[in-house]
Amino acid sequence: MDSQRESVFAMLDGLTDELLWQRPAPREWSIGEILDHNYLLFASFYPVVNRMWTWLGWYGRLRRSRPYKTEIEDLYRSPKFPQWVGFLWTPRFNTRKPVSLAQLKEEMRDLHTNVRRFYEGKDEDVLGNLYLYDPLFGWCNLIVTLRIGIYHDQLHFDDVVKQVSAFRR
Repeated sequence: MDSQRESVFAMLDGLTDELLWQRPAPREWSIGEILDHNYLLFASFYPVVNRMWTWLGWYGRLRRSRPYKTEIEDLYRSPKFPQWVGFLWTPRFNTRKPVSLAQLKEEMRDLHTNVRRFYEGKDEDVLGNLYLYDPLFGWCNLIVTLRIGIYHDQLHFDDVVKQVSAFRR
């Protein structure tokens, strides 16, 4: 999570605010919008995961001896995955309401730090036996939920890399 984020942030060094908010085509998101969308997805699931641990951790501890998955296929790369669901996390900032790249970076770093702190030191057997339901992915334990978030970030970080590369030509 941290390394993929920081590698993309390094590519953005020197990017002007104008380019940060420039859309590559009509109805496509700018780099700033993509970064904010990634932030919003993690920000929407982190409180749910946190509450799940707080309220139902006892249940996971009861089930800790049961097997669980730690891997999931990156469904975001499947041609069958419905990419249109991104509207559920429409960016807060856009070409009409821009913020600095520094603010976007700070918000995402702070959120990722909170997520990392949540997972560090937790009993994997308990995390693996607490499940959330996602309409697209089905029942996912808290380990797989984190992996899905990382896959989602990478999907859109790849879009950022393409846009930055186009700007630098």
